[in-house]
Amino acid sequence: MEAKRRKFTAEEKVGLLRRHLLDQVPVSELCEKEGIQPGQFYQWQKVFFENGTAAFERGSPQRERSEAASLDGRRWLW
Repeated sequence: MEAKRRKFTAEEKVGLLRRHLLDQVPVSELCEKEGIQPGQFYQWQKVFFENGTAAFERGSPQRERSEAASLDGRRWLW
C-alpha cells in the first residue's frame, strides 16, 4: 500500500524551518517526525532564503497587514 502524500501549508513549512533555525532542532529529527525527506526540507529552506526579501519590499501584502495591525494597536494605546 502506498503512503498518502501530505501537503504542507506555507505556515507549516515556515514553522519547521523556524524550529530548525531558531530552536536548533536537527534536520534529521524534524524530517523523521514529519515524514519528509531531508532533501525536501533543504529545498524549502532554499526557496525561503531566495524569497526572503519579499517580506521587506514595499507593497508586500504581508508587510501591509503587519503595518495595519501595528497602527490599529497604537490607536488603542492612546
